[in-house]
Amino acid sequence: MPLWVELVLRVGGVLVAFLTLPLLVGQTEHKVMAHMQGRLGPMYAGGFHGWAQLVADGVKFVQKEDVTPREADRAVFRLAPAVALVPYLLVLLVIPLGPNDLVGQPLDIGLFFVLAVVGVGVVAVLMSAWASANKYSLLGGLRGAAQLLGYELPLVLAAASVAMAAGTLSLSGIVEAWQPWWLLWQAPAMIIFFVAGLAEIRRPPFDMPIADSELVFGYMTEYTGLRFAFFLLAEYVGIVVIAALTTVLFLGGWQGPFADEQLGWLWTLLKIFAVAFVIIWLRVSYPRLREDQLQRLCWLVLVPASLAQLVLTAAVRIAL
Repeated sequence: MPLWVELVLRVGGVLVAFLTLPLLVGQTEHKVMAHMQGRLGPMYAGGFHGWAQLVADGVKFVQKEDVTPREADRAVFRLAPAVALVPYLLVLLVIPLGPNDLVGQPLDIGLFFVLAVVGVGVVAVLMSAWASANKYSLLGGLRGAAQLLGYELPLVLAAASVAMAAGTLSLSGIVEAWQPWWLLWQAPAMIIFFVAGLAEIRRPPFDMPIADSELVFGYMTEYTGLRFAFFLLAEYVGIVVIAALTTVLFLGGWQGPFADEQLGWLWTLLKIFAVAFVIIWLRVSYPRLREDQLQRLCWLVLVPASLAQLVLTAAVRIAL
């Protein structure tokens, strides 16, 4: 197969995943929340089980007027939603879906690349907050920046633990080195990574930067129409990315109960949607953390626990 054809197929596959998986997660969230909270509205659009709810939401966003505040920095204001989306697209390029290089672009330093690119999300938050010329947006942006910069540390430390255990920074290499007993001794790192990942994508109960009871809608207050929809899409892509990274780093990726490598991609997708379901479940189940509780959890619980996990991993590696 010519190199350019292979490149087109790989990039095209990643784009299809980028455009479809977040929509599936969004549709799933509508239905899961409707069942858990007894919501009737999302179950009626389109007839059978409210299948057209996501379509209705898309039509609603398209019809809304695209408003830019008079005092806003127009260029930065309009660019922020794209900056929020692009890092997740780049991350999906290097996350392996299955064995035999079933990945957009295999990298020997894939984990390093992922952690570096995910951190760019704070730039979009600050861009939208500052450019909106709105005090509520600015307060939300500052909260978001403090949250993202704080939870970046336990996220990186937890990922470093599993990389140390596998002896590689390659995401495919980590999956190949993974053993079922890692579910026990890497469980603290998995919990830390998952919780920090929720904070990184600002999902409840870590949605203090967009606390509607205090800040209207935080750094997204002034956004309307498709630009607001892009921010929501970035949130759902973030769910897919965090679920996929949790799957690849801690749940064995494409490894399943059967040794058939042809079904590896299926095991990966099933695990991703299982983790995404847990993320949706937490939104329904837990109230929003206060700002002081959020920072205390990061610096007094997650950071010390992630450092202790690193020491444990180093000790086990030396012993083996």
